[in-house]
Amino acid sequence: MVSVSTWFRYIANKLDYSVSLSYKSYKGGLINDKEVIDSVWKNLFQGKLTFLHWNKGQEMAPTIGDQGGTLLVRKLPAADPMRVFVGDVVLLKDPEKSDNFLVRRLAAIEGYEMASTDEKDEPFVLDKDECWVLADNEKLKAKEANDSRNFGPISMTNIVGRVIYCLQTAVDHGPVQNSHFSTRKDTPVLEVELDVEEMAKHHKA
Repeated sequence: MVSVSTWFRYIANKLDYSVSLSYKSYKGGLINDKEVIDSVWKNLFQGKLTFLHWNKGQEMAPTIGDQGGTLLVRKLPAADPMRVFVGDVVLLKDPEKSDNFLVRRLAAIEGYEMASTDEKDEPFVLDKDECWVLADNEKLKAKEANDSRNFGPISMTNIVGRVIYCLQTAVDHGPVQNSHFSTRKDTPVLEVELDVEEMAKHHKA
């Protein structure tokens, strides 16, 4: 049973998401100033902060096994350094295939200096809103991993959510290891919205 304090923290998360999403719509000209409050209330009381995503491939092993897994992904109104952190496992739009999504770990964000193991490559600093993502599977070569070592830095806007739970089988499932900051933020969301039985129903293995 979810505690009262957890519910308060969950509602605070939903309010933050609702306000951020409504403000984003307002700045984008999708709604006017009179519609902002209605939009906040609508986003607050309708829908969840998470969605399910199926992922398959060896790039994120052992975090996500070769056979794939059903992932619980937390929605992000905007992917910025205040909401997503280095060490987080994120769902992002494939920079090379617009209709495809990748799951990778956020390794660096704007301001980080990147240095190559190849002395021929010059160090460089990630620009504003840029990030560097990597596969977890250290056994794979850069081309096989299909991460920033292959396609380079990507825009933070490519990130659509943070992976917070993975179900690989009915008996093999659990929280995904993210940064300390994100784990703390996601705990109430996980306690309220996690439904393992529902995840199992959508599992493709």
